[in-house]
Amino acid sequence: MNTLEELQQVIDNSKRIVFFGGAGVSTESGIPDFRSVDGLYNQKYDYPPEQILSHTFFERKTAEFYRFYRDKMLCLDKKPNKAHYKLAELEKAGKLTAVVTQNIDGLHQAAGSKTVYELHGSVLRNYCRNCRKFYTAQFIKDSDGIPTCECGGVIKPDVVLYEEGLDDSVVNGALNAIMQADTLIIAGTSLTVYPAAGFIQYFRGNTVVLINRDATPFDSQADLVYHEKVGELLGRIIVNNEY
Repeated sequence: MNTLEELQQVIDNSKRIVFFGGAGVSTESGIPDFRSVDGLYNQKYDYPPEQILSHTFFERKTAEFYRFYRDKMLCLDKKPNKAHYKLAELEKAGKLTAVVTQNIDGLHQAAGSKTVYELHGSVLRNYCRNCRKFYTAQFIKDSDGIPTCECGGVIKPDVVLYEEGLDDSVVNGALNAIMQADTLIIAGTSLTVYPAAGFIQYFRGNTVVLINRDATPFDSQADLVYHEKVGELLGRIIVNNEY
């Protein structure tokens, strides 16, 4: 296992770090992931979460979708953790150029990160499917049944459901950032969700750092590997604002 000092040295010597993160980045904020022992996949519902969070299910059983969505996906009381804050600090210091995230919780921006590519959208944005009027996550949380716009249209969260494609502009921004990075930090992801997991193949830089509680298929290809919590590790990194 690699040391904290090795990670500190890589960060100190890097000029264009990109952070690629998954659900494990937010679990320390109390947001459950999908595949861990205490994640959403191991809880009991009438339908599996993967089915509920699909485009087909949203279209056919919209009320049932929203019952699950309000209960399990709208974690509006959760706060950023050490990982989120450290990444914002690295960006402010000119070390980190972008965060590419599979999460939809908005915690990177809440911690102060500016350049964030949300591959799967955000629960904080919701739009009427008819007139495109914007609605907040709190509006969705406080609504009953199927939330509807004043024009009568159904409101849909700006999240990428299963069976839906990723946003082209977000994808292009994320890939450009990764291709221009000299260091890629991959954290809190099993690297099994595609197409997002395929993004790391576009990295052309020097160093790949992998931080994840469990082993991943990519461990053998990374330069530094840490099997621990993302926030606990990154929280110990020292950011020198005189880089």
